Amino acid sequence: MYSVVGCSACSNLWIVDGNPETTQCSRCGKRKKFRKLKKFVETEDEDQAREIRASMIANRQGHGDAFAELDSFAEMNAQIDHAGMDDEEYLDRSGIDTEEVSAVEERSRRGTTSKDKKQIVLDALEKLDRPEEKAVVAYASERGVSREYVEKSLQKLVRRGEVSESQGRYRRL
Repeated sequence: MYSVVGCSACSNLWIVDGNPETTQCSRCGKRKKFRKLKKFVETEDEDQAREIRASMIANRQGHGDAFAELDSFAEMNAQIDHAGMDDEEYLDRSGIDTEEVSAVEERSRRGTTSKDKKQIVLDALEKLDRPEEKAVVAYASERGVSREYVEKSLQKLVRRGEVSESQGRYRRL
């Protein structure tokens, strides 16, 4: 249930969803008990509540006739998809190669952060049956982590004592 209510302090009109204990005026900030507010309209349709509120404001400001000539909110929302240009057309007209933008976007989605990279190396050590450097590098490279990062990471983990290395195999401690 949507209610169009008014503030007795500043005459602001707003829409309240449901039946809350209290509501606050979006203009002056006064908090009022919902049941004591004047409810101009109560409806199940949010668009209808928006229409009525907008009509009341337009009438109050002397623009009721102009408002009456406008389409409904639902009709205007439907027209939004056909108005203007989409992102791809905008970029094309700006001289930007949209295919290159898409490629960069895809690369950034596949990219990983430093913390993710370390976790991928640690996951490899836990999940692989024989976590030798070559296998860890292969596991990590499938997930977008470079060989250089894996090698440095394994060295750091061994130095810190988080991982041990024996005869080419790594084991988490």
